[in-house]
Amino acid sequence: MSSGARIGLVVATVVVIALAFVLLSPGDDNTSNTTSTTAPPPPAQANGTGGSSPTTTTVAPPPAPSFETIEVRGGKPVGGVKKITVTKGEHVRIEVASPDTSDEIHLHGYDLKRDLKAGGRVRFSFPADLEGIFEIELEGAGTQIGKLVVEP
Repeated sequence: MSSGARIGLVVATVVVIALAFVLLSPGDDNTSNTTSTTAPPPPAQANGTGGSSPTTTTVAPPPAPSFETIEVRGGKPVGGVKKITVTKGEHVRIEVASPDTSDEIHLHGYDLKRDLKAGGRVRFSFPADLEGIFEIELEGAGTQIGKLVVEP
């Protein structure tokens, strides 16, 4: 194998490893950038070919995680108390939104709290490490707006 072919093989191997690393690396919930990898141009060969421009590959970020949304209007959950079911160990993502209600949102059992302002939204994101049925409540009003069911 000629030294030019070996160099080309090494460059191709590095590009494949870098691309595999980018594609297989775990992301987080806040990923919002694209990732680019640039391969160096192949070395010039004795016949004058090669040495062309670098090749760029752009990899799109993974889709944003989805949230189960509970909408509150007039101090009541739209569509009734929302049931959210997950399996223990899964990641739970809950969003509460309201155009007209301000209150503290309390997820019982996990004892998580967020202050919801009228016209706003709050989010909960956590691992489901406790099994059971947990009430999601407008704390000040004492109104249940949802229930989280964590199954084994």
